[in-house]
Amino acid sequence: MAHFAQLNAENLVTQVIVVANPDTADQNGVENEAIGIEFCTNLLGGTWRQTSYNANIRKNYAGVGYKYDATLDAFIPPQPFASWTLNNETAQWEEPVVEAPVVEVPVVEAPIEETLVEEVPVQEAPVEETLVKEITL
Repeated sequence: MAHFAQLNAENLVTQVIVVANPDTADQNGVENEAIGIEFCTNLLGGTWRQTSYNANIRKNYAGVGYKYDATLDAFIPPQPFASWTLNNETAQWEEPVVEAPVVEVPVVEAPIEETLVEEVPVQEAPVEETLVKEITL
């Protein structure tokens, strides 16, 4: 099975469909994207690009709302926040890295107090003896 994404005039994905292997293969059974695109165009019209679940083509699996970038030959997910930037290698959005300000805190040394510990003698508790008387029957 092969997956194909339909693109609108702005290269936004409007739908993704599954196409059977025989409809994407040449006479030798070898998958060919152009054959799959032709099949999709004849069936539904429009502009199509192949996509894959394991992202081995076009960097990401296409989803509705993703944009196809011809320069990167990649499907790009919608930008989550305006401050995020696109990584052109992965075609994924990355959040901004904000370095925390360095604040110097003065070190205050507290005085060390010495405490003497008295040794307390340990008293042993008296041992009680218990007599057991053997009874013979």
